[in-house]
Amino acid sequence: MMLTGVGGHGTILAANLLARVLMGHGYDVKTSEVHGMAQRGGSVISMVRFGESVASPLIPRGEAEAVLATELLEALRTLDYLRAGGRMIVSGARVDPLTVLQGASVYPQGAAELLLRLSPDNVVVDAPGIAAEAGDARAANTVLLGILSVTLPVGCEEWVATMEEVVPPRALEANRNAFLAGREIASG
Repeated sequence: MMLTGVGGHGTILAANLLARVLMGHGYDVKTSEVHGMAQRGGSVISMVRFGESVASPLIPRGEAEAVLATELLEALRTLDYLRAGGRMIVSGARVDPLTVLQGASVYPQGAAELLLRLSPDNVVVDAPGIAAEAGDARAANTVLLGILSVTLPVGCEEWVATMEEVVPPRALEANRNAFLAGREIASG
């Protein structure tokens, strides 16, 4: 699984939660993170590999089973990591990178439509809006995890119990609600 976004969108927290829930379910798990000016809205990529035995934390291009992206442009940037038949779960949020803000480049138009055309299994949702309804727009990352969670062999109770270990107490209720909202979207 690859998780990508921009600094401040909870990509690393989501990767940690995913890794911990998979380890708790008995999988060998390896993770890797790349922080690109994360505190200033730069790209952040986390890779989570799991299975009976995992040798490397890195996912080669073209081999990710799923990509979770908290921002549209970051989803486009990681398309080449997705394997044939893989799935992208993407927040429709847009964060203009510095080059766009400075007028040196243009934000790609139609990113959400392109992602949906590439595969009928891809999902693009208003994760911050859903998370806001759940209690805090900053929980958009857990909306995406909720959507992903229904495809993994881990029960909802295990996810919530792990969330209680990983998410700071002040943010727990909103994240739990956002996660459950994501599961509802995926199930219905």
